[in-house]
Order: sequence, then structure tokens, then C-alpha cells
Amino acid sequence: MSKVPQDIINDILLQLPIKALLRFRCLSKPLCSLINGPNFIQLHLSHSLHTRSNLSLILRDWNLYTVDFDSLDVAASAIGSAESLEHPLHVGGGTEAIGSCNGLVALRNSERDLALYNIATRKLKECQLQRLSRPIVRMVTFVGDDDRCESFDYDYEVKIYSLKSESWKRIKGLPKYLRFLHKPFFQVLHRRGYGVFASNALHWILPHWPELGVKSSIIAFDIVSEMFREVPQPEYANNRLNFQVDVGVLEGRLCVMCNYEHICVDLWVMREYGIKESWIKLFSFRTTKSISAFMFLRPLAYSKDGDKMLLEVNDQKLVWYDWNRRTVRTLKIRGGPKSFGAEMYVGSLVPLDDGTEEVEKKQALEMEKRRQIPRKCNIASTYS
Repeated sequence: MSKVPQDIINDILLQLPIKALLRFRCLSKPLCSLINGPNFIQLHLSHSLHTRSNLSLILRDWNLYTVDFDSLDVAASAIGSAESLEHPLHVGGGTEAIGSCNGLVALRNSERDLALYNIATRKLKECQLQRLSRPIVRMVTFVGDDDRCESFDYDYEVKIYSLKSESWKRIKGLPKYLRFLHKPFFQVLHRRGYGVFASNALHWILPHWPELGVKSSIIAFDIVSEMFREVPQPEYANNRLNFQVDVGVLEGRLCVMCNYEHICVDLWVMREYGIKESWIKLFSFRTTKSISAFMFLRPLAYSKDGDKMLLEVNDQKLVWYDWNRRTVRTLKIRGGPKSFGAEMYVGSLVPLDDGTEEVEKKQALEMEKRRQIPRKCNIASTYS
């Protein structure tokens, strides 16, 4: 290995799956340091995202399952297989995967039982919640004890969790429109309750409240500036059909699904974040023989060749859609649930700490080595 140039070693390692890299850390200390290094971890993650490799699909009903994305070949006749996802937060079922980013998955058993989990490294970090003194719910459902969902006079708060400090921080100066973010059954039926992460911000749809004069809009919370803002929407088709809007993310870019009375869905993608003119409509997906109505549709990923898209339809189907030929191929997953919510996941070595733990371990080892090295003494000076 010492005769192989370092850049070639890096290139070879970047092509490997996470399981192989975890095994190869045992070969030598220099190789272990390289694989565990923050630069390599970021390079490997970027390579996986760029090449659409190390991807998996997380399916959730009462339990969680994973499906290798490469097994969902658009040309093959083989059916993908689901494997049960075991994790430390498992308490007999009911765990939700509420989001995934850079190889870390947010798991939820209840409002007070949350954790971040790296499926590849099997590392888990529980997000300790502080007990509240009044009946409010964080991010972002606002419901009182008497279940009067239509009332807007309840207090509300938003907190952000930091992995570095392992604590929750309350966000101040909240905009008033957050009171209208929750609408009875709106979040549940269309799965808009959890924020969509894109361009360093979480996004929700503020539903239309005609009786209150509130228009549907895209709300974003920037995790860097820790501020809320509205995101400009595309120019939807001007026709007589009513429509509902939902948000998603496609390869890191914010997207919008415009559902026209459950018979047609337009998919829009924002090429340049925050720029209204950068919205482009990728395609319009209409009902087919196998899909009679669109209650819910969400894009998950592009195919390897980029000509097709994996879509989740009505929480029950996964389909490959070829927008050039306008053909649909339904997928079936062996061992998977009949109804589900799907989440894309990229395998990574991203740690669940800020790196200080690894640095402290190295410093402790260096100190221990120094203590074990015998010191040379100058006898003359010592004697005097």
C-alpha cells in the first residue's frame, strides 16, 4: 500500500460501499484514520449522491424495512426484496422514520421519544426532550388539551436540536402565520406534517384557509439563520380545476407537487433555490388504468440513466415513470408492507457527534504513549 499513490487509494475507497469501508478500517491504523477522517467522509457522501450509489429505500408501516435501490432496476423483471430494519429505538413496532439527511435518519416513537440513527454504522443519538410546563407541541402542530383544532389562541413554540451541544434551543420572534400551519386532517391525509429538508432549510405547506383569508404558501425554516420565511411558488396552470400543493425534495432540490382534483399531478423543481423564475415543470402525471386517482404522489429518486423517476403513489405503490414515453411500471417489494410511507436514504459514515470525541480519543492515546516512553537523563546535571 505504501507504494500506491495516495490519490489512487482515495479514488478506490470512494467507489466502495459502506459495509466494505467499515471492514477495511481493521486492516491498518493509517487506513482506519483515513476512512474515519472528516474529509474522506464528506467526499464519499458527495460521490454517493452524485453517482446515485449507496442508496436505499426505507418503507414504514408498523415496522421499518429497507430496500436496496439498485435492486429496483427499471429494466429487470426481478422484484425488489425488503429487509426488516432493526434499530435500538425499537419497542415492538410503531417507530416512524420522519426524515433522512446525509445518512442520518430521524426516528420517532412518540413526541418525547426521538433519536437520530446512522443505519450503516449502527450509531444512535437520543434527542432528550425537556418536560414542558404547558400543553404545547413543538414543530409544528398546535393543538390544545380540548382538541379545538380550529382555535388559534393557543401558545406555541419552535425548538431546534443541536448535536454539538446535545440540547434544544427555543426560537424567538415566530411569525404569526405559524398558527395556521395546522389544519384538521390536512397534515394526516397528505403527510405534510413533517418538514422537507432542502438547501439548508425545512419546508412545509401553509394550507389554504379561505374563511380566514389565508392563501396556500410554502414556509421555510432556515437552520443557519434560525428564521422563518416564505418561498416563492411557481406559476401554476390557470384553469378551472381546484388543486392542492405539497412539497418534496428531489436530489437535494425543493420540488412541488400540484394535485388537480386527484386526476393529474404537475411536478415542479426549483433549480436555483429562492429564485421564482428557476421553477421548471418536469412533467404532468395523469391517472392510468392501474392508478385511478391521485390522493398522494411524491417523487423519490431518478433512475441511474436519469430518464425515469421513482414515484410513491397513494402510500401504496412504487412506480417507475418514464416521462419521455409516458409509461408507468409498477414495482412490487417482496417481504414489504402492503401500505407504507417511503423515504430515500443514502449510506454514509457521517458521525453522530461533532468530531470532538474522536479527537479526544487520539489525544488520550498520544498522552498514554508519551508516558510509556522512557526519558533519557543527564546524570551530571541531575546529580548536582
